[in-house]
Amino acid sequence: MQLILPDRYEDLLGGAENTEKAIKAVKDMFQNNLSAQLALLRVTAPMVVLSGTGLNDELNGVERPVRFPIKDMDERQAEVVHSLAKWKRVKLAQLGIAPGRGIYTDMNALRPDEELDNIHSIYVDQWDWEKVIRPEDRHLGFLKQTVRRIYEAIKVTENKLFVEFPQIAPELPEDIHFVHAEELVQLYPGRSPKEREHEIVRRYGAVFIIGIGGDLSDGHPHDGRAADYDDWSSPNEEGFKGLNGDILVWNHILQRPFELSSMGIRVDAAALHRQLAIRDELHKENLPFHRSLLDGQLPCTIGGGIGQSRLCMFLLRKAHIGEIQSSIWPEEMVSRCAEAGIKLV
Repeated sequence: MQLILPDRYEDLLGGAENTEKAIKAVKDMFQNNLSAQLALLRVTAPMVVLSGTGLNDELNGVERPVRFPIKDMDERQAEVVHSLAKWKRVKLAQLGIAPGRGIYTDMNALRPDEELDNIHSIYVDQWDWEKVIRPEDRHLGFLKQTVRRIYEAIKVTENKLFVEFPQIAPELPEDIHFVHAEELVQLYPGRSPKEREHEIVRRYGAVFIIGIGGDLSDGHPHDGRAADYDDWSSPNEEGFKGLNGDILVWNHILQRPFELSSMGIRVDAAALHRQLAIRDELHKENLPFHRSLLDGQLPCTIGGGIGQSRLCMFLLRKAHIGEIQSSIWPEEMVSRCAEAGIKLV
């Protein structure tokens, strides 16, 4: 259990009641800002999917989903979603959404293999979004434009929050900095991916790291990505590989980089086949989702997830995600937090 206890931590909102009001304000404002920036329609989404369909997100490929049998379906296995990365693409096809528009939803997941700390919980809540694009939009410029729109939605939310809660002053930089994961290898040789993140995000305040999932020149990926949603292997116009990445901001309370979103242009048929081959997972091509994509039945899309509790935690200057959401924590963590003035929900 890794736990950061900031020195002289102060709850700027002064207690639970104001915190709950502020959480609602952030969630209401941000989803409105996001949907306006990206032209998104809110839809309802499942918390469970059937096993064996290929719809669930496998994250890094080692996390275990919560599974259970369904009595009225001949004990067929279902599993709690890890995210809705692939489900959204199927939903867009079903709705017949045109290029330039998309959907977003409240995604609630359980990830029992998470290592619990200030920012990781077994309960995950995020805005999952997905947007239909044209095949010719599958390039780095379009990805960066979308990232800037999301960042603008975050900044507008921060500024509006300041009007309602003036004790929380805006601190995000005006612009977000773009860097490829391979450039970080060259900038900080001999450093680990997390150490590279620390240096670049501390320097710029808000960073989008491109190309997460594929091996870099040091023989390792910057971080894990499944092979069947983000495109991390296609060559881009800057001479690197990858059309995806993470949005990170500098968290002054924790004095560390803070990931708010993972996103990217999604794989087309060629990228899916290539990435499955790289991961030695070509057997997945026979799963319903993968077969639909390879057969041209799904639209080209860009999409991602934005942590709801994460965003609230950052904008409300909280030290622990448990100050935002109600979850399960080790008793030692609860007591140590309480001693440091951090009250978990």
